Amino acid sequence: MNASEHGFNPAFNMASIKQAFNEAVERVRMPAPTRLRDLIRQIRAARTAAEERTVVNKECAYIRSTFREEDSVWRCRNIAKLLYIHMLGYPAHFGQLECLKLIASPRFTDKRIGYLGAMLLLDERQDVHLLITNCLKNDLNSSTQFVIGLALCTLGAIASPEMARDLASEVERLMKSANAYIRKKAALCAFRIIRRVPELMEMFLPATRSLITEKNHGVLITGVTLITEMCENSVDTLNHFKKIVPNLVRILKNLILAGYSPEHDVSGVSDPFLQVKILRLLRILGRNDIDASEAMNDILAQVATNTETSKNVGNTILYETVLSIMDIKSESGLRVLAVNILGRFLLNNDKNIRYVALNTLLKTVYVDTSAVQRHRSTILECLKDPDVSIRKRAMELSFALVNSNNIRNMMKELLLFLERADPEFKAQCSSNIVMSAERFAPNKRWHLETLFKVLVAAGNYVRDDVVACTIQLISETQSQQSYAVSALWRALEKDTSDKQPLAQVATWCIGEYGDLLLYGPPLEDIDAPVNLTEDEVIDVYQRLLWNPQNTVVTKQYTLLSLTKLSTRFQKGNEKIRQIIDTFGSNLHIELQQRGIEFSQLFRKYDHLRPALLERMPPMETARPQANGIIGMVNGEPELEEEKSSVLEASSPSSDSSALLDLLGTTDLGMTPSVSNKNTSANSTTIVNNNDLLDLLGSLDLNVPTSTSTSTLPQTQTSSQIFNPTNTSNFLVDGLLNSSSVQNDTLTMIVLDKAGLKIIFRLERSPDIADLLIINMSAQNSGSAILTDFLFQAAVPKTFQLQMLSPSSTVIPPSGQVTQVLKVTNINKVPLRMRLRISYTGPTGPVLEQTEVNNFPSLISQ
Repeated sequence: MNASEHGFNPAFNMASIKQAFNEAVERVRMPAPTRLRDLIRQIRAARTAAEERTVVNKECAYIRSTFREEDSVWRCRNIAKLLYIHMLGYPAHFGQLECLKLIASPRFTDKRIGYLGAMLLLDERQDVHLLITNCLKNDLNSSTQFVIGLALCTLGAIASPEMARDLASEVERLMKSANAYIRKKAALCAFRIIRRVPELMEMFLPATRSLITEKNHGVLITGVTLITEMCENSVDTLNHFKKIVPNLVRILKNLILAGYSPEHDVSGVSDPFLQVKILRLLRILGRNDIDASEAMNDILAQVATNTETSKNVGNTILYETVLSIMDIKSESGLRVLAVNILGRFLLNNDKNIRYVALNTLLKTVYVDTSAVQRHRSTILECLKDPDVSIRKRAMELSFALVNSNNIRNMMKELLLFLERADPEFKAQCSSNIVMSAERFAPNKRWHLETLFKVLVAAGNYVRDDVVACTIQLISETQSQQSYAVSALWRALEKDTSDKQPLAQVATWCIGEYGDLLLYGPPLEDIDAPVNLTEDEVIDVYQRLLWNPQNTVVTKQYTLLSLTKLSTRFQKGNEKIRQIIDTFGSNLHIELQQRGIEFSQLFRKYDHLRPALLERMPPMETARPQANGIIGMVNGEPELEEEKSSVLEASSPSSDSSALLDLLGTTDLGMTPSVSNKNTSANSTTIVNNNDLLDLLGSLDLNVPTSTSTSTLPQTQTSSQIFNPTNTSNFLVDGLLNSSSVQNDTLTMIVLDKAGLKIIFRLERSPDIADLLIINMSAQNSGSAILTDFLFQAAVPKTFQLQMLSPSSTVIPPSGQVTQVLKVTNINKVPLRMRLRISYTGPTGPVLEQTEVNNFPSLISQ
């Protein structure tokens, strides 16, 4: 029997015995400090914040006094208390050097507290941070795996770029260790190092490839995580790791077919964490790669059909499977299976699962619309969900499903939703209903009825573009003008104080077609014909003008409409003149000016009044294609520019040159045109995506152009930029940086401002020689979500532009929205495009405008 069997360690020499004896004596001399447990009790027992600060300050003073001792035997306990104090939000920086002393201690308990303190109290901005590098290097070469693990965890948490470069070789060596615990920790540390210093990625490639062959699940999951990070940061690395797709498929298949394993089983599913990591890596490797996608189609189908759905763990795997199926070049049948899985998610009682399903369907609806249409009824039911987030996603998805076949049923459901929707939904919902009706309306009567219902249901939350679209539709649809004026009169008779846009449309329509209301032929398809007198109409107008709840804009519409009625009615001009005269002394300068000008039309310029106030001609328009620009140039009718010049003061509205100044296009060489004889200077006009450029500035290909941008004030909406009743000064940020073309690629950055980056990826159609496909990507690099995103484009008349629906109208932080543009260039001329991007950011509505005129010459050949 040797000495070690008696409990005697030969390495435990006299020096260590002496040191232990001195420490014991020191403990006897010094009173033991308060234990961490007792400190927590004292702090929790404090009744007020002042009492808590007193306890903390007293303890911090004691800890400082003990730190002055060179060899404090209670340093470990004091640092533990200091870390708790730091977690409460009190300053604890004075303990940084003491943490380094604990790290240098040979005892593992001291090292553990020291490294924990280093991770909490140190960062790369501190000078002390540089002193820990040598300690880390020593511990990375320790013979104890747990000491190595502590060092790797600390290095991954606080590594600066300089520290990462110094110790990367040590981490790479440990990734090849025979100890699975060390390999796992080293792989995680390499993951953090690559995030800090991406150029060190190449060093870890050989060791990372070997991690895929591991049988230990802990090492395997860290290896998959490391490969995923590498593939997301480097295209070359992505191509390098596409060879491991069969290995990943085999691992995933073994997990599915494996029997019960107590070590890795979670609710009956074998290692769901590893399955999710592998599915995510497969999605990255199979994106835009047909061969890799074919290799994983079968295993994705097996996962989708064999995974348990009764537990949340199984739903997690299914959700990741759906994302992988929709992101790779998968088969059509597999996509239908993925959409059906999301359809089952919509029936789940868990609202988080329903939200995830709606959010994913919103991203995939443009990939396979017919498969999503099968779940339309379930999606519409989500509009009634009590959760506001689910209702919002369901609303966006519902509009994405609208087409010419289901327009009537979908609009019926969405109008019901609009009536009972929260105020935050009404503006977006009403605009989307108008846009859908514009694209898929079966006839003009149904279109008008839908717009009137929107004006009633949304009330004051209707955006200005809805008002302009409705006025334009009434103007161009002559056969329905009698119906429109009758229907709007019935709405105007009721209280419209909470429906200002409806009052604006109604007064405009009655002002233009008031003779049809009183003297037109009766409508056969209306049950109760309108029987009115001129005095009754004027009384309603008087009530609108004197109602203090009506906005100034509504009163502007009403005052002009009443002036026009003087030429539509056969009598009653004297009563109209008296009402208008009262506005000559109105407190609001805009109404006062109009009152004075209109009063002159009944006196000095009475002979010009019939010609000035004659009915507007039908507004010429060309319907835009899907999501093309619908530009409301002016929001309210106004007197002609030529004829109103005889008045002493003209109405303050934006003329053509002012609009060009606003949009930064005055240098385009365009001369503002004068109004037509029978066209109001402020008539509402809808222009298509080709005519918009001619309206806002000449796009003659021989004329140089500039790129500009403008941002609306926070209190404005994007549609107000074309509203003549808005007299506020708009903010112009200045010239936008020129669009840049990346070297040797057909990729263009056309806008990069305030965290929003718009990227064009250009490709030629293999089937149509004259067709250019532009894949637009809007990326949000900011920390705030961007809502109500709208991307609009216009090209010269020599081109044909088609815009498909966007993937979403909301861009989350670090997220993106995509949209496809198809441009046909028959004449083989250089392409130029004007862009209009609007969204709502953290500071309010924003409008950006720019022109792209540096497309690669390849696309015009």
